[in-house]
Amino acid sequence: MTKTEAAPGHKPTRKAAREAFTATFRELRRAHPDAHCELDHKSPFELVVATVLSAQSTDVAVNKVTPELFRRFPTPEELALAEPSTVEGLLGKLGMFRQKTKSLIGLSKKLVADHEGRVPETLAELVALPGVGRKTANVVLGVAFGKPEGVVVDTHVQRISQRLGWTDHATPDKIEPDLMQLAPRRHWDILSHTLIFHGRRVCTAQRPACVSCPINKRCPSAFAAESIGRKPPRLRAAAVPSPKPATRSKKLLKKPLKAKPKPAEPSAPRSAKRSPRKPERSVR
Repeated sequence: MTKTEAAPGHKPTRKAAREAFTATFRELRRAHPDAHCELDHKSPFELVVATVLSAQSTDVAVNKVTPELFRRFPTPEELALAEPSTVEGLLGKLGMFRQKTKSLIGLSKKLVADHEGRVPETLAELVALPGVGRKTANVVLGVAFGKPEGVVVDTHVQRISQRLGWTDHATPDKIEPDLMQLAPRRHWDILSHTLIFHGRRVCTAQRPACVSCPINKRCPSAFAAESIGRKPPRLRAAAVPSPKPATRSKKLLKKPLKAKPKPAEPSAPRSAKRSPRKPERSVR
């Protein structure tokens, strides 16, 4: 057992946890030296727009639509005056494109009205923009300005943090403080990009490549990571089988049998029906 490992059944001290984190992160940086933000952009404005568009969409998909979007609307002033239908036409291949159109035009108007067309450099000001949450804000602060105020926790960061034992939590808002305690502030930005690259290339959700993983000797989940850090499967209601249509013969059997009409009694001859005539009484 190394100095950075805790005894079985005991949680490592904060110092030991940081030492173990530093050693593992060093190996990850060596394995992914090219880790970076993969959203194409040339300015903080383009980055905040691309990051808003990346919600529920891949970076590859976003990078396919932003060149034409930025060609048509290169500044906040121009995007603020855009017709929603025109922007929707450019974003139509992305999920939630109508809501994203509303967010882009709204944040552009706010940048022009409140920040003279410039992207602000604080978390509080960024999250006040339409469509910008804490994760998007920290992407912009870390990549565009080099001063993140937190760690970006996406699905890859969430999954790998759990598999490496860096957190006991399962939601981004709880995982982020754990990572901020382990990593020094100067590593907050590159930590996210490194874990994202590792998640895409090696530690995938369904079939993690533990055999070729450069940190499999340090990972507590190595060779048993498939079920760790994944979203629980959705529970679906059991399908109720529809009744099979009855065949013609079965339908006939289910119908109540009609009673046969009784045969009519033969009618009596006309003469038999007549009552005998009463004898006439004599009048005396």
